[in-house]
Amino acid sequence: MTSSARASNFAPGPLVLAAMILLAALSRLLPLPPNFAPLEAVALFGGAYFAKRWLALVVPLLAMLISDFVLGLVLGSTYFEYYTSAAYAPSLLTNYACIAVTTVLGFGLRGRVNGTRVLGYSLIGSVLFFMLSNFAAWLTAFDVAGLSTCREGLLPCYVAALPFFKWTLLGTLFYSALLFGGFALLRRRLPMLQPQTV
Repeated sequence: MTSSARASNFAPGPLVLAAMILLAALSRLLPLPPNFAPLEAVALFGGAYFAKRWLALVVPLLAMLISDFVLGLVLGSTYFEYYTSAAYAPSLLTNYACIAVTTVLGFGLRGRVNGTRVLGYSLIGSVLFFMLSNFAAWLTAFDVAGLSTCREGLLPCYVAALPFFKWTLLGTLFYSALLFGGFALLRRRLPMLQPQTV
């Protein structure tokens, strides 16, 4: 195969998507409110635009894993000790499971991306994350320090988490607007990004 043939076979779309997702994930290094994070937005974005579904699942998970690792390097060993502790492990695994489930949810946006649908899917993703992550917190309440409310029952656990849900929702909406809107602008300028999935 000639170099010109190889160049014509090169598809920049997946690299553009992966770079956008990684940058969004690394924005967790900024001083943001608690739960104001790109988790659900990167999952929806990957699910909507990666042509290969395995990439749609792997790239957001890998980006969040990289950002967790970088956060650990920046914040020191206490971050790693906390996030890898037996008590927190179920919640951490739940976060990654939410990313995977929301990516599958994002498959429903393929070829149907518009502002209304992105808003609706962002709301669903945020509620899904809230329900699953706090269910995991309730399951581990006897092992995790500082979650005394969750020891009283599942409903009190959800009620105590409501202030954090506001930031989850705002974070998902912000990052969804940034990713989907930014990619829409790129597609206007770069013809190779025009297909419904890349």
